[in-house]
Amino acid sequence: MKRLAVAAALVLLPSFAFAGGTYDPGASDKEIKIGTTWAFSGPGSVTSPLERQMAAYLRMVNEQGGVNGRQINLIALDDGYIPARTVEDTRRLVELEQVLFMYGQLGTPTNIAAQPYLNAHHIPQIFVTTGSNTLVNPKKYPWTMGFASSYALESRVIAKYLLAEHPNAKVGILYQQDDFGGDHLAPFLAALGDKAKTMVVAQQTYGATDPDVGSQILSIHDAGADTLYAMAQSRAAVQAVSHARDIPGWNALIFMSYAATAKSVVGPLGAKLTGVMAIDNAKDATDPGWANDPAVKDYLAWVKKYAPPQDYASDAAGPAGYLSAEVLVEVLRRCGDTLTRANVMKQATGIDAMSLPLLLPGITLHTSPTAGFALHQAVLKRYDGTRWVIIGKPIAE
Repeated sequence: MKRLAVAAALVLLPSFAFAGGTYDPGASDKEIKIGTTWAFSGPGSVTSPLERQMAAYLRMVNEQGGVNGRQINLIALDDGYIPARTVEDTRRLVELEQVLFMYGQLGTPTNIAAQPYLNAHHIPQIFVTTGSNTLVNPKKYPWTMGFASSYALESRVIAKYLLAEHPNAKVGILYQQDDFGGDHLAPFLAALGDKAKTMVVAQQTYGATDPDVGSQILSIHDAGADTLYAMAQSRAAVQAVSHARDIPGWNALIFMSYAATAKSVVGPLGAKLTGVMAIDNAKDATDPGWANDPAVKDYLAWVKKYAPPQDYASDAAGPAGYLSAEVLVEVLRRCGDTLTRANVMKQATGIDAMSLPLLLPGITLHTSPTAGFALHQAVLKRYDGTRWVIIGKPIAE
């Protein structure tokens, strides 16, 4: 207990100037110590390749000399996707391991649990692996920020597409009855504006632990919907598409949450996935159409060298960890020799029009103290039976 108390006090100490720079706990002339929590066990463990990809990228950077001459020490703890464990692990990383900041942690409920503690102590909680706009709220929690696009962006892009291409659509919505569903639903209805009253003909909810969503899909069909927006994750999303395709004569236009489009999730759908639409913002390394793209070729070569035996390239979601770590390294490079928590946050929220080779053409990164996510554009894609095909140009939120 004494060690915890002493360490907790150190968290609040001011920055110190050493020979090579100005530092907060976790940084020195030789090292930058970073913490993360992830679900390496439990139902969320299927996402662990993303964290391993982040770690592999940082390992490559260390082999090449590190950032500004410093090695990056990423300490990852398994929280099993259990919020109480996330808080415990976060306190351990900050108070005992003395990390400079937290990076890339997985999940909405887990990050929400740790958020008050980190913000109260002015410890950056950056590039979290979730699109939750409930979690990422710069006004209330200025030390928390996301990386990829938000769930709100996803819904706004889909709403704009419908208004432009299918203004008379009759939309049925299936949404998860929690923050995940709410983060999709409210922005979608707001983006439709007054048209929501005539376009949305049904709203059905489901619980994350519900065994099946068949009855909800049937209710949406019976309400006269010709379009289905499944604001759902994993099993529920797959069930929604499968049940919709099984209803005789119903050829609904289906939109699926990006969070459910990983090959490991939608693979069982087979031909039923044909025609389904979703958003994206990065090149799909599994798509033959990008086979000769220099960025994709470089990424696949990196996978082979740094990420075996995990087959990260077998899934469209694979590059997410790579991209996140790539931007993190740029943030640390910009920090120079001022490795304080305040400067980390300043640099992370000061990215303007950054382009990355693996992002789709026309999509760039923008951050600011009032913008909680880095990606503010997305494209729509449609599955043609063998691959996802990009539809149109990037749409901004």
